[in-house]
Amino acid sequence: MSDRFEPVQRLAVLGLGLLGGSVAWAARERRLAREVIGCGRREAPLRDAKARGLVDHFTLDPAAAVAGADLVVLATPVGSMAEVLRAAAAGLRRDALVTDVGSVKSVLAETLPGLVPPGVAYIGAHPMAGSHEKGPEHARTDLFEGATCVVTPVPGDSAAAVARVEGFWRALGARVVQRDPTTHDCEVAWMSHVPHALAFAFARALGDAPPSAREVAGTGFRDFTRIARSDPELWAEILIANRKAIEGPLARVAKRLGDLARALESGDVDTMDRWIAEARAHLDAATNENERRSPSPLETVGVAAVKPGGFAAGAETRKPGRA
Repeated sequence: MSDRFEPVQRLAVLGLGLLGGSVAWAARERRLAREVIGCGRREAPLRDAKARGLVDHFTLDPAAAVAGADLVVLATPVGSMAEVLRAAAAGLRRDALVTDVGSVKSVLAETLPGLVPPGVAYIGAHPMAGSHEKGPEHARTDLFEGATCVVTPVPGDSAAAVARVEGFWRALGARVVQRDPTTHDCEVAWMSHVPHALAFAFARALGDAPPSAREVAGTGFRDFTRIARSDPELWAEILIANRKAIEGPLARVAKRLGDLARALESGDVDTMDRWIAEARAHLDAATNENERRSPSPLETVGVAAVKPGGFAAGAETRKPGRA
């Protein structure tokens, strides 16, 4: 199967936050669409996004945004996706392809396919990219380069539609893997959701730290707590939506914290050394394979060439900054 992505005439991105803004900007810079339409709830950030070159046009109306679009990307918070797709459905072309960036897939796989008209395909996706920042002002054209994007088809999905969605994410620079929605939710619980939950829990515990402790905070503290600065509203939705998958890993981490407390209580350096070494070994096993398999950004991007006068591929990717 070719990794080359044939550009679309019109791309609609519903939700221009960090992820949606980056999808729109990267697609525009790489000329993956002749026209990129953005949609959101408030006009001011949409105007700013257009001024910065993230989109060609914008609207507050989801149905107007998707009218005539070949490809639609849902980039709102997970809890809003059904509502937004329901509002957009009347404007969808009967051969449109809909995908999303949601970080919880089971609930979306159960609800979104039933909201699109006959002939419209929905294929779930989750780019494992982002930061604790939010808003289109933090969008980047290189956000997905080298990142993993999980595509989550279900039985009965069109193979051509799945390939098209995978090709789009590869054209944005991502390494694509497939999971079913349930497996996706279990795996991201371990690799994303529980780490965020632990960072939030530690940040809450900081209320018990002496005020002067901030004076000795170093890079380790900043590294560990960075994701605790993530958007509360967004992460409350994510954690609740994936709570069933999170419960098991969170209980396992709690058990390991108990093991750590007992190792500390023993006062034995050798016991503590073994405990930390085992932790390091598990971390290496969990991360090295992914690092080995992640291709460079240049290896992942394949965009179909078009005739002179068209919206040719191969455009240079703009680095972060204002347009």
